Amino acid sequence: MTDNPLGGNGGGAAGPTSPVPPAGAAAGANPAQMPLVVNAQYIKDMSFELPNAPQILRRLTEQPQVQVNVNVQAQQLGGDVYEVTLTLNAEAKLGQDALFIVELIYAGIFTVQGVPQDILRPLLLIECPRLLFPFARSIIAGLTREGGLPPMMIQPIDFADLYRRQLQAGQPPAPIGTA
Repeated sequence: MTDNPLGGNGGGAAGPTSPVPPAGAAAGANPAQMPLVVNAQYIKDMSFELPNAPQILRRLTEQPQVQVNVNVQAQQLGGDVYEVTLTLNAEAKLGQDALFIVELIYAGIFTVQGVPQDILRPLLLIECPRLLFPFARSIIAGLTREGGLPPMMIQPIDFADLYRRQLQAGQPPAPIGTA
């Protein structure tokens, strides 16, 4: 099935089988069709360090060793509204010398309606960060580029696999807190 930005019949009006609501329809008018709504996305915290500049910049022909750590957390803000934070920490080294250190906490505010409780945690900790990740990845690529380095392109992250591995390791998934 392909998405047609003009609606189901291609003529600009959403038909009865179209996933696109008719023009002028109230947002969230049918929660069964829109169980997850992205209300906002934002940088909550960001840090970039190039601790050994300018000397380290002479060694950019060497291949750096890069380590990326990922953390996802969710907290209920009230009712059906949640904040999901995606934390990406990356450190690159050339030998023993730090090339760069970057930390980004990128967050989104999501409204989740009509979702059973047993699905809520995976939805918040898998699907929401999956939606946030491309934006966070772009921010980090821009930061490293503007820092005088080649852009760091973080490979796609399988949030479902991370969640599954956490469960298999006997670690409870990150708790969903309240604000």
